[in-house]
Amino acid sequence: MPRPVVIIGAGPAGLMAAETLAAAGRLVEIHDAMPSPARKFLMAGRGGLNITHSEPLDRFITRYGAGRSFMDPLIRAFTPSDLRGWCHGLGVETFVGSSGRVFPKSFKASVLLRAWLQRLDGLGVKLFTRHRWTGWDGDGALAFDTAAGPLSVMPSATILALGGASWPRLGSDGGWAAILAARGVPLAPFRPSNSGFDLSWSQGFLERAEGQPLKRVAIHFQDRTVPGELVVTRTGLEGGALYALSAPLREAIDKQGRAVIHLDLKPDMTLAQVQNRLARVPPADSLANRLRKALALTPPMGALLREFCGDQDVGRASVLAGLVKALPVPLAGQRGLDRAISTAGGIRLSALDGNLMLRDLPGVFACGEMVDWEAPTGGYLLQGCYATAVAAARGAAALT
Repeated sequence: MPRPVVIIGAGPAGLMAAETLAAAGRLVEIHDAMPSPARKFLMAGRGGLNITHSEPLDRFITRYGAGRSFMDPLIRAFTPSDLRGWCHGLGVETFVGSSGRVFPKSFKASVLLRAWLQRLDGLGVKLFTRHRWTGWDGDGALAFDTAAGPLSVMPSATILALGGASWPRLGSDGGWAAILAARGVPLAPFRPSNSGFDLSWSQGFLERAEGQPLKRVAIHFQDRTVPGELVVTRTGLEGGALYALSAPLREAIDKQGRAVIHLDLKPDMTLAQVQNRLARVPPADSLANRLRKALALTPPMGALLREFCGDQDVGRASVLAGLVKALPVPLAGQRGLDRAISTAGGIRLSALDGNLMLRDLPGVFACGEMVDWEAPTGGYLLQGCYATAVAAARGAAALT
């Protein structure tokens, strides 16, 4: 009887690798430690599943930062258009939102996952849950702890799709790192990505602004400007605009102990326009009223300005305008792995060949967040997981 290709991990990368292999006629098994598949995928889709982005491909690929050269051929081999076509093939129609992000029309990850699992079942893919991978046994077979006891499986090839180290309660706990490190696989330390950053707010500010959104702002840091939204939390700031800057902010904090971003609270206006609008409002008005009348800024934005400037700053229209356009906000640290949406680190890119096979472990491939690439939210993460999965599956298919 032919040996199966074994995929360890039933997240989106593992499921996509399984489909690619099964469609190529391979016998496929998926083994996952959790009671049900794709738990993090379902959690990510609670607010509306953002599967990819519609921007031009050359621009899309720049979102992978330091991993761009590694991801470039993989994304071009399975593009955002390919991903949308795949969704449509499952009977899940997609649309492009106003931000360019792509969503299923239902907005629900559960609808897509249900159709996907039915397709995999129809292709003969076997899914085993509550099978925790523990490494290899003395004969070189994959070893699992299961409810029925230890299990060994001798595969024709193996694809590791175990995720990073964020959201451990959903299965991505990074426990695989010790197994691979013991085999000499080069690993980069796990670091939080797409996470919030820490600030020491005053109690008065928190009473006025905690939990409030800062909409239609832009962040300037180093040579980059990122528009988006932020949310004030008890310990700092979160939001997509910050997530896109995770890597350079993390690096700056590591080197200097802090990072200062500059917030543009009115990115649709020039500095001169802001100053002219503020000059028309009587200076005797309260700051909140001046900002509301002149610029339609919300109370949390006014509180934020107060948090980082003094009375002498808000009293002059020219100085206040400069702060509205470039408010310095010091970030003292980054949230931990348990609060991050995704992780950087994992299997170093140098450890993989062009087919995503581990150089030190022939016949073993890796994909998804296990690999040391990172990308911001907005569809780039999922697209990267799918593209690496397709590449690993094609590599395994060629081997078997």
